[in-house]
Amino acid sequence: MTEVGPPTPASGVYIVDWEGPNDPANPKNWSFKKKWAATLVVSAYAFISPLSSSMMAPASNKIAAEFGVTNKTVIALFTSIYVAAYALGPLTLAPLCELYGRARVLQMSNLFYFAWNLGCGFAQTPGQLLAFRFLSGIGGSAAPSIGGGVLGDTWMPEQRGQAIAIYSLAPLLGPVIGPVCGAWIAQESDWRWVFWSTSILCVFIQALGFFYLRETFVPVLLERKAMLIRQSMSDAEKGTPPQEVRTIFDGADREWRNIVKKALFRPFALSIYEPIIQVLSAYFSFVYGLFYLFLTTIPSIFEGVYKEKVGIAGLHYFALGIGLTTISQLNARFLDQIYKRLCKQNGGVGKPEYRLPPLVPGSIMLPIGLFLTGWTSRASIHWIVPDIGMAFVGGGIILIFQSIQTYIIDAFTLHAASALAALAFFRSLAGFGFPLFAPAMYNALGYGKGDTILGAVAIAIGVPAPFLFWIYGERIRNASRYAKHA
Repeated sequence: MTEVGPPTPASGVYIVDWEGPNDPANPKNWSFKKKWAATLVVSAYAFISPLSSSMMAPASNKIAAEFGVTNKTVIALFTSIYVAAYALGPLTLAPLCELYGRARVLQMSNLFYFAWNLGCGFAQTPGQLLAFRFLSGIGGSAAPSIGGGVLGDTWMPEQRGQAIAIYSLAPLLGPVIGPVCGAWIAQESDWRWVFWSTSILCVFIQALGFFYLRETFVPVLLERKAMLIRQSMSDAEKGTPPQEVRTIFDGADREWRNIVKKALFRPFALSIYEPIIQVLSAYFSFVYGLFYLFLTTIPSIFEGVYKEKVGIAGLHYFALGIGLTTISQLNARFLDQIYKRLCKQNGGVGKPEYRLPPLVPGSIMLPIGLFLTGWTSRASIHWIVPDIGMAFVGGGIILIFQSIQTYIIDAFTLHAASALAALAFFRSLAGFGFPLFAPAMYNALGYGKGDTILGAVAIAIGVPAPFLFWIYGERIRNASRYAKHA
C-alpha cells in the first residue's frame, strides 16, 4: 500500500491513501451497525421507487376513464413508461455517483423522484401524467440500479451475501406490494392517493437517509482527504509554490474534463466492450421482463377467471411476495457460507463465480412455477394452486437476481455502480416491453400455452446458464478491462 506522507525526491508528489489496512475512515472498516444502517437505507430507497412502478396499475382504468383515454396502449403506458425511465436514468446517475459520491447522488435522485411523483397526483391531462411518471422514474432509478455500489464499498466479499439478499429483494418486493395497495386505493378512494401515499412514505425514508447514509465511495473520500491536506499545506507554506497532492486513484494527467468524460462513458463502455455484462444482461433481462409480464397477468387471472373484485384479486400478489421473501431469506443464510467454503477449497482465494450456485435451483423453480400457474388458472381448480405456482416463480426470480447482482458487485467492485447501470439499462427495456405483448399473447394462446412458451424459454436459457457461467465465467472476466482490476 502507498504510504501517506511527504513527497519523495523522485516524484515530488504527495500521495493520499488510507492510514493502513485498519483505517476506521475506510467504509470496509466501519462497525456492523454503521454498515447495516447504510444497507437498510439504500434498500428502503430501492423499495419505494419500484413500489410506485406498479402501484398505479390497478387504478389505470379509473385514470383512463377520468381522462377519457380509450387506447389500450396509452393505458398500458401509464404504468410501463416509469420502467422505461429506469433504462435511461442509471446511465447518467451511475457516472455522477462515481464523480460526486454515492450518498449525494442517491439522496438528490430520491428528492427528484419525490417531486415528480407528488406532481403525478396533481396531473390534469394524460400528457402531464405520462411526463411526470417518466421524470419520477428517472429519479427513482438510482437506488434499484446503482445502490449496490454502496454495498460493494462497505462489505467485504465474504460478508456481502446477507446485505445483497436484502438489497436485491427490495426492488422486487416493491412491485409486488404496490398493486395490493393500489387495488384497495382504486376501489375505495381517489386514484390520486396512489401517488400521494408513496410521496408521504418517501419523505420518511428520505429523512432516514439524511441521518444514516454516509459517503462510501473510496475515490471521493480520499479526494476529500486530499483537499484537507492541500488546504493545510497552503496555510503552512504561504509564499512557496503549491505542492502537488494526489490520491492513489489519480493519474499524472488527471484533469476534470478527462474525469467526467471517462465516468460518463463508462456504463456505455461496459455495455459495448464487456462480454460478461452482455451475457449476464441477456439472461437477467429475460427474467426481469418475465417478472413484469407476470405482474400484469395476475389481475386478469383472478378478476377474469375467478371473478374476484379488484381489491381481493390484488391480494394474490402476496403469493409472489411470499416466494420472493422466503427464498431470499433462506438464500441469505447460505450465500456467504457457500462462498467461504468454496474459497477455503481454493486456498482462501475468492472468485465471483462462487456466487453462482443459487442460480441452479433458481433456474429450475422458475419454469416449474410458470407451468403450474399457467395450466391451473381455471375456474374448476382452486385459486390456491396458481398461487403456489406464483410463489415458485417468485422464489426462482429472487435466486437468479441475488446471484447475478452479487456476481457483478464482486467482479466490478470499484465500478459496481456503472456495471449495475449497464445491467439496469437492458433489464428495464425488457421490463418495459414484455408487458406490452402480454395481453395479445394470452388472448391468443390462453394462460396454459402462453406460460408453457415462457417456461420452455426459461429452461432453454436458464438451465444451462449456471454451468456455462461456472465453466467459462472466469475466462470471460479475464478478457475484461474493468473486472480484472476491480
